[in-house]
Amino acid sequence: MRILFLHDNFPAQFGAFGQYLAAQGWEVWFGTQRKGAALPDFNIFNYAPHRKVTEKIHPYAGNFERAVLAGQAVARTGLELKKKGLSPDIVMAHSGWGPGLFVKDVWPRAKYVGYFEWYYRSDAPDVVFFADDAGQSIDEQLRARARNAAILMDLGSCDAGLCPTEFQKEQFPECFHSKMEVMHDGIDTDTYKPQANARLKLPQLDLGHVDELVTYVARGMEPYRGFPEFMKALEIVLKERPNAHAVILGEDRVAYGKKLPEGESFKKRAQAECTLDWDRVHFTGLLPRPQYLQVLQASSAHVYLTIPFVLSWSMMEAMSTGCPIVAADVAPVHEISEKGAEALRLTTLKDPAEVARAIIETLNHREHSREMGERARKIITESFAAKDLYRQKMEWLAGLAP
Repeated sequence: MRILFLHDNFPAQFGAFGQYLAAQGWEVWFGTQRKGAALPDFNIFNYAPHRKVTEKIHPYAGNFERAVLAGQAVARTGLELKKKGLSPDIVMAHSGWGPGLFVKDVWPRAKYVGYFEWYYRSDAPDVVFFADDAGQSIDEQLRARARNAAILMDLGSCDAGLCPTEFQKEQFPECFHSKMEVMHDGIDTDTYKPQANARLKLPQLDLGHVDELVTYVARGMEPYRGFPEFMKALEIVLKERPNAHAVILGEDRVAYGKKLPEGESFKKRAQAECTLDWDRVHFTGLLPRPQYLQVLQASSAHVYLTIPFVLSWSMMEAMSTGCPIVAADVAPVHEISEKGAEALRLTTLKDPAEVARAIIETLNHREHSREMGERARKIITESFAAKDLYRQKMEWLAGLAP
């Protein structure tokens, strides 16, 4: 069986699964815009748009033109590779960025599987969460609808769709649901596992003496992942817990949602507005995977705050590691927590005082929190272990092949 993955970045959602397929004897190809990409047993090629998005293009149309340029680049590269014999049985592409738009034109016999993460709507849960009494302007509503142009093309042309969670699938128009299969990307439960009595000792940060470690992980520091509320909650926690420290992983940027004016950031705002013992607050930036794992293993209370949006891998990796977790009481978290009673301590994201109380409760009752972590890991090992999901996904894909 020959499969081609397409993603502007590499390896993204497809790398580990592709390695699994290669180990099972599949021929794995990967097209990406990321130069220098490499993995054993992968046949990798690059594609690149031949020009940038048109200057001063209509703001509703910019994302679509960017997607079309990416899709055209894949098509041009794909046609050259087709002449040399590349004929995939299955093509899987991340939808919305455009690499899969013209797959069926290049390889008509291949089964095209779209990987669908999010559908943009003016009444989407993330939009409603931030809406004030006035709601969205009509301009914002129209822009949101237009963002789906490339996604809708993929929904129309794909033979099947893959979506990580039921919550994410529910955001798409119901008329496409019959095409969409829900299967999570999978968590490496053999790597992300507890370590008894772990203490955090990194080359750049030695907290081996710390008994109470509050951890927070996100790609960026932004409202979508509750960063401002976390920092306000931390102000309360560190005052009440004089020996506690906080370790914050992520970049000082906005990965999701509206960006601030040039020169501003939510981290800078927190540093200016929050009264904290900054000697006990440690910003690490992004860490290599082994160090990230060490942070999770040493965590006394891992805080995952998100609005109703795409669920982060980091929360499920923390669950797999057995962290006692304080999480936002929102729909995507419910989908996971409902698989096991009392596995997570849920709290109201919009109230930092409530978040602080949940963290302090987790620190106060260490034995109960340890049991919560065990139940959280059980959810992941039973329902989201990569070694089980990869096999199921492989069998599903094989059933689609021509």
